[in-house]
Parts: sequence; C-alpha cells; structure tokens
Amino acid sequence: MKKNLAESLGVGYLSVMEQIGGVFLLFWKAASGILNKKIDVRNSFDQMNRIGLDSIPVALTTAVFVGMVFAVQIANEFVKFGAGKMVGGVMALAVAREIAPVLTAVVIAGRVGASIAAELGTMKVTQQVDAINMLGTDHVRYLVIPRLMGLSVMLPVLTLFADVIGFLGSFLVSVFLVGINPYGFLETAGNFLKTGDVLGGVFKAFIFGMIIASISCYKGLKAKNGAKGVGESTTSAVVSSLITVFIFNYFMSVMLFK
Repeated sequence: MKKNLAESLGVGYLSVMEQIGGVFLLFWKAASGILNKKIDVRNSFDQMNRIGLDSIPVALTTAVFVGMVFAVQIANEFVKFGAGKMVGGVMALAVAREIAPVLTAVVIAGRVGASIAAELGTMKVTQQVDAINMLGTDHVRYLVIPRLMGLSVMLPVLTLFADVIGFLGSFLVSVFLVGINPYGFLETAGNFLKTGDVLGGVFKAFIFGMIIASISCYKGLKAKNGAKGVGESTTSAVVSSLITVFIFNYFMSVMLFK
C-alpha cells in the first residue's frame, strides 16, 4: 500500500514538473518569436478584438457586482465603528490591487482560456497543427504568439475598465444604500489610492494574461484521444490557469504592495 502511494505521488510529481517545463518552453519560444518580430500582425489583432471587446460585458458585470457586494460588507462594518469615511480608501485599494486584476483574470481564464484550449485541442486531434507545420508555417508563430499577445495586452486594458466600474459600483452602494457621505468617500479614496497601486494591478493583469495564454495553448496543443481528450485538455487548462494565477497573485502582492 505504501509502495503504491509512493509510486502515485512520484508519478504525479513528475507529471506536474513535465507540464511546468512544457509550458515554460512554449512561452519562451513564443516570447523569443515576439522579440525577433516573428509576429502574425493580422491574427494578433483578431485575437485582441476577440479577447478584449467580446469580454467587456462579462468582465465589467463581474467587476461591478463584486465591488457592490464587497462595499456592502465593508461599509456596514466600518459604519458600526464610526469609520465610515474610510470606506472609500479601502475600496479604492481593494479594487485596484486585487478585485479588478484577479477577478478579471478568473473570468478571462474561464471564457477565453477554455476557448483557446478547445480550439487548439480540436486542431491538434484533427491534425490541422501538423498540416500547418508541413506547409512550412511555424505553428507557434501562427497559433500561440497571437493569443499570447492578445491576452497580455487586453487583460490589463480590461482590468483598467474593471477598476473604474468596480469602484463606481462600490461608491453607489456605499452612498445610496449605506448612507456614507459621497465627498468623504471620494476624499479618502484619493488620499489612499496612489498611482503605484493602479499600475501594480495592471502589471499583475499583464502577468496573468501571459500565464493563461501559455497554459491554455500548451494544454490545447497536447490534446489527444479525440473529443474526450479535447474536453479534458480544456478543463485542465482552466483549472491549471486559475491555480497558477492565485499562486502568482500572492507572491506579486507581497512584492508590489508590501
């Protein structure tokens, strides 16, 4: 029994290490292609449009309602202790540093990451990726780099929109539902929030975009066993992306906002 457990742990560890190495190598190859200007410009802009514009409704809806819920919890408790005027500052920091970048990344991982893994997985199992290579086109340049660029560029942009909408939602709830003075709310928000807080959240979103794109592309390109394999790769891409985002979020928060 102990031997079987040890073997299972060993196999699982080796599998995780193999996947981490595979994702890193794919990212390195794509990043090298970008630095060497091996970019399919038209495809990259198509991906930015697909990832950015098409994700605005769901990303902003998530941001505004999470900001409102968070404001309800924070504002009521602060008012009980006579610190209602501090709500604006706390909400501004929370939205810029954590709520906007992390929740936007979660939404994009579920919507776009799954789509990328499913799309590339389908191309892999139907041998379209092999056909691209046989035609003399590098599949990394044609398939991976545009998606990496699309997510890395548009996730920070979506995060900035989420900053504004999330803060607006918290403002409306705090003022009209809890009864906090609007001028005090905005004053403390301006005093607490610094440019570095906003830029830190945007930087986190940039890293999250690279993580989601790299993992989703890797999982899709490793798909096998037909439709079942595509489904498994899609699920694995989303789960792996979310876990990695949460892990990186902790370490980046410690480094950026300590």
